[in-house]
Amino acid sequence: MKNIINLIVEQNSHKKRIDAFIFEKCSDLSRTRIKNLIIDKKLKINGKINVTPSQKIKNGDYISLEVPEPRKTSLKPFNFKLNIVYEDDDLIVIDKPAGIAMHPGPGNYDNTIVNALMSYEKIKLSTIGDELRPGIIHRIDKDTSGLVVIAKNNLGHENISKQFSEHSIDRVYSTLVWGKLRPRSGIIKTFLTRSSKNRQLMDVSLTKGKEAITKYKTLKIFEGKDIPILSLVECKLETGRTHQIRVHMNYKGNQIVGDKKYKKKNKIIKNVSKEIEEKILNLDRQFLHARVLGFNHPRSEKRLFFESSLPKDLKKIINVLEKSN
Repeated sequence: MKNIINLIVEQNSHKKRIDAFIFEKCSDLSRTRIKNLIIDKKLKINGKINVTPSQKIKNGDYISLEVPEPRKTSLKPFNFKLNIVYEDDDLIVIDKPAGIAMHPGPGNYDNTIVNALMSYEKIKLSTIGDELRPGIIHRIDKDTSGLVVIAKNNLGHENISKQFSEHSIDRVYSTLVWGKLRPRSGIIKTFLTRSSKNRQLMDVSLTKGKEAITKYKTLKIFEGKDIPILSLVECKLETGRTHQIRVHMNYKGNQIVGDKKYKKKNKIIKNVSKEIEEKILNLDRQFLHARVLGFNHPRSEKRLFFESSLPKDLKKIINVLEKSN
């Protein structure tokens, strides 16, 4: 079955974005769900299909939106023990290890965080958005570790998604980069857009794309006779774009240690201790950890704040560097 929503644009909605207009009129649909329906050609304006969520509407426009019934997912449970740091009736906060993707996608439909959640019988997830991403409000990359929040119902999903869109979520990452950032602390403000050379990567643009803002602070610089110059950096996200910190650090000329995708050239490590060389070269993920996550609870509105220590593989590198510094 499918549901057809018909709307007529009134004067007070003249020149509004179509996705914002529908969101105002249909409280049971999320912005993400509306955007996906538009992209999937489920929207008509005056009888013509529109696939642009940002399309501006005019007074008197006739809007027709087809909302199909949610498909039953065929997600397979994945027997993987999650590190759940907080759970209540509305949400779950997990400390994700590196090496596991957040949700199913091309090449991996079974071994993900979503599949792992399916193996917990008592956990129910929100049904907003893509059927392969139940409960997923935000993501961190497969080879990034740290804190993520998952929605167990649509109320929680809608509320926390709104906090993300309003940039009121606290998100702080720890990363280790090559060289010294100049200045040592600051704000990186650019636009990010898909790379024209590789659609899986993002590029910095000064004129087009989505605005991306990262506040960074150098916590410690490692340099000496037996170690390469490396900086431990704290990054606070004002926006949360795809690969934002990785792209911004590369843009500054300070590639994240272990990042195989965003690198200008292969690093040649010379005149360093064997232990440090092995620790860095054997790192099979980027040195990037989502350390802090803070948001308002969707029901009580109480501010929740979570912090995660560096995982063992990253902590070992810091310990070796501190010993040699």
